[in-house]
Amino acid sequence: MARKKELTVDERIDKEIKSLKRSYKDLPGNKKASADRLIPRAAYMRVTLENYEKDMKENGSYEMFTQSKDTPPYERDRPVARLYNTMNKNYQSIMKQIDDLAPKQEAKQEDDGFGDFITSRQD
Repeated sequence: MARKKELTVDERIDKEIKSLKRSYKDLPGNKKASADRLIPRAAYMRVTLENYEKDMKENGSYEMFTQSKDTPPYERDRPVARLYNTMNKNYQSIMKQIDDLAPKQEAKQEDDGFGDFITSRQD
């Protein structure tokens, strides 16, 4: 079975941009323009976060660290873990900004007949 070619970072970002643009294609004019400016940043963050996740799966989130050979090592967060946490918060924020541009759809509540039942019991 042929192995699937792994996409480059730029190809993955482009793919994510296209996916997000498809998801938000129906936004009205000025909101679509705002989303179009945010989407490339969100796509970059998503791909970078995936890369960070892969690194942490392979190398862990913690490392043993020492200031010098005379001090005992201690466990600390790897820099990639700190970067991941910060970027993840920013990614969640930018995705919320994009999502907030979409018109809100009110949840359609189906009539379950309870109101009619109560009314009929009061007669």
